Amino acid sequence: MDKKTDLQQIRLGKLEKIRELGTEPYPYSFQRSHTVPEIFEQAEELLKNQEKITIAGRLLAVRGKGKVSFGNIQAQHKRIQIYVRLDAVGDSAFEMFKLCDIGDHLGVSGTLIHTKTGELTLRASSVSLLSKSIRPIPMPKVEEKDGERIVHDEVTDIEFRYRQRYVDLILNPQVSEVFQKRALIFQTIRDYLREEGFLEVETPILQSVYGGANATPFVTHHKALDQNFYLRISNELYLKRLIAGGFDAVFEFVKDFRNEGIDRTHNPEFSALEFYQAYVDYNEIMRHTENICECCALAVNGSTEFQYDGQTIDVKVPWPRLSMLEAIKRLGGISFAKMSDAEVQILLKENGWELNGDYNRGLATQLVFEETCETQLIQPTFITDHPKETSPLCKQNRENPELLERFEVFINGWEIANAYSELNDPVIQRRLMEEQVERGRGGEKETHPLDEDFLRAMEYGMPPMGGVGIGIDRIVMLLTGQSTIRDVIFFPTMRPKA
Repeated sequence: MDKKTDLQQIRLGKLEKIRELGTEPYPYSFQRSHTVPEIFEQAEELLKNQEKITIAGRLLAVRGKGKVSFGNIQAQHKRIQIYVRLDAVGDSAFEMFKLCDIGDHLGVSGTLIHTKTGELTLRASSVSLLSKSIRPIPMPKVEEKDGERIVHDEVTDIEFRYRQRYVDLILNPQVSEVFQKRALIFQTIRDYLREEGFLEVETPILQSVYGGANATPFVTHHKALDQNFYLRISNELYLKRLIAGGFDAVFEFVKDFRNEGIDRTHNPEFSALEFYQAYVDYNEIMRHTENICECCALAVNGSTEFQYDGQTIDVKVPWPRLSMLEAIKRLGGISFAKMSDAEVQILLKENGWELNGDYNRGLATQLVFEETCETQLIQPTFITDHPKETSPLCKQNRENPELLERFEVFINGWEIANAYSELNDPVIQRRLMEEQVERGRGGEKETHPLDEDFLRAMEYGMPPMGGVGIGIDRIVMLLTGQSTIRDVIFFPTMRPKA
């Protein structure tokens, strides 16, 4: 029998002994008077009044012998010490408590005291078992030396922490702070958009025709309809349908799914925000985008400035704007606009930069920008006026028909947002979607399919509008200082264990 199984058998033996004492180790409910954070918030008053309080949480440390024990209870990712005496809780409860292990959930009633060392402690008058843990938690050993807390055998294995996030949250309470800030970011954005007159909506995850982004979808099959469906890669075309249906401004927090690689800023399942507003262009969407990021930074960090990977980043509005060609010239040192197609192809070949499919100057422009400029865009910057070949859903630049009224936001070298002055001419839209289909046949890996229902909605009449997609996970990474997207997703996609 291996060690882990042996330890589980010991705990199962304790479980039976607890039942023999007449204690039900898995009761239906338990009434608390306070949470652990509330005890610390109200400690002065509770100490003064000696009010009886009742808490519940997980036992994460126990020490002592004989008729006295100390322990630590953790709840809401905060710990408090408990003091359990035989003469205070009674024979049966004390015997049950001695059979408890680290990981068990307890309910404890009593009054607050300060120990000789000044630690806030709950002196127990009763102890109840709420859930018996039968699998040992890999607890690190902690030593107090000269007033310093030294952690031995700390559980830092990344694979373990991501696969068993529930254990990660138990052992590393600071991890919960990242997800609390994540929730605050969502709420801050929701509040901003509602104040600006946007309606929160929901659109399908299963789509018969995928679209709204250049990406590879996941495919699934509906048995009753005998039809293939796609997990959405974007909700853009559905939100535009709602604008066509008469809503002035809509937004949605979505889970998108893209059947692509995994790295520190990409997960196959990720969170995004998209919003669309009638009768505005991409300039108004720029205002919303930078305002949202500034509001989130202030909500999470109390400042528009924050540190990330040794860099000080400031999201205070307004942000600078650079056209893609200006960025290539200024940051990449390449006078791209003056180059012939032959010179561009030589440039690509010399640097080993490969296009998907046939040569296309617009896509070549985008590739050169990606290779020479993106990593230099540390401070928030709008990159505007992309080549017309980069999207079939965007209006031409009103001054240069070879460009689009499109912007991307870059912070810390990452693309954070993508936005357009949205195309609403159904004849042009059909032609551009048909061209995308042909480009896909020509070898491009990621192109838009033809969506007849979306075109029908546009043919009924779609107002001018601006819209944007924002990568929420990357915003959370930046504002919480996390180095990988897996640290801001509770349950990231993982390769199956061997």
